[in-house]
Amino acid sequence: MTSPAVPEPSPGVLAVDSGGSGLRVALATTDGGAPAVRSSRSPVRTGARGIDPEHLMAQLLPMVRSLAAETRVSRPVTAVVGAAGLATLGGALRAELPGALAREFGVGTTALAADAVTAYAGALGTGPGAVLAAGTGLIAIGTDLTSWQRADGWGHLLGDCGGGAWIGRAGLEAALRAHDGRPGGSAALLAGAEEQFGPMPGLPGLLYPRPDRAAVLASFAPRVAACAPADRVAADILRAAARHMADSAVAVCPPDAEPRPRVAVTGGLVKLGDPLLVPLAEELARRLPYARRVAAAGDPLDGAVRIALALTAGTLGLPVDGAMLCVAPRVNGAS
Repeated sequence: MTSPAVPEPSPGVLAVDSGGSGLRVALATTDGGAPAVRSSRSPVRTGARGIDPEHLMAQLLPMVRSLAAETRVSRPVTAVVGAAGLATLGGALRAELPGALAREFGVGTTALAADAVTAYAGALGTGPGAVLAAGTGLIAIGTDLTSWQRADGWGHLLGDCGGGAWIGRAGLEAALRAHDGRPGGSAALLAGAEEQFGPMPGLPGLLYPRPDRAAVLASFAPRVAACAPADRVAADILRAAARHMADSAVAVCPPDAEPRPRVAVTGGLVKLGDPLLVPLAEELARRLPYARRVAAAGDPLDGAVRIALALTAGTLGLPVDGAMLCVAPRVNGAS
């Protein structure tokens, strides 16, 4: 009997989506086939040097090796890493990650992108417009294809207004108000908080010491959405979130772009459904009448794959700069 033919190894691209809720990695062939994907729920650490490149590589190594074992990718010729906080916390990544990827995987070209840029590429591809990347955090990004404009994305302590952590924190505050007997509380949110986290006096001890506080806060956002149809306080929180999201979209959407700019919403908050999306649609229609609302074509990991394939083919049409999307010099000795 003749043994089945073994597919020839092929060059490929590596795409990474690093956010507040964890890490996702894709390995795809350059012919545009469906990528193989791995994920981790452990966010990459942020320390004194910003986003920690060693922690990122420690997670990437086993994930990429596992992906390579199930695909016909011989090596990734291009890597695109989309990271939350890159613009303000990405100094160490820019300095060290291209060399590490070249040494470990033979990557020749590495691009580092803010997660908002990969969200944009996944949702809209190329063309002028704006994207609200609404997950654990919240950032808006827009472009007229000559430069990027961003709004918010300042993290759960300083901003990310309307994002998952913001909604969850507001919901837990309403729960604590009800627990204390203060005005503005919600008995429904209190019951949900106790079911999820236990007695309220123990909540600070569960939350404050954790390095993934933003993700823990965001984990309460679905409870807020579930309560909203019957609870005025929860509904008001989501209406306020929609206003904050629209504020950011208005700040970045190019008003004079041709063709007519598109606006899309991507990220985990889309799963909250009508309690958030209905007031958000109303706000966007009222405040961006010149823009066309469209469904996101894909997510940030799809966007990282799309950018990697375009870089490999030399067809990238999005603005490249030193902060939001930068292509590192080719590392000497890379394959």
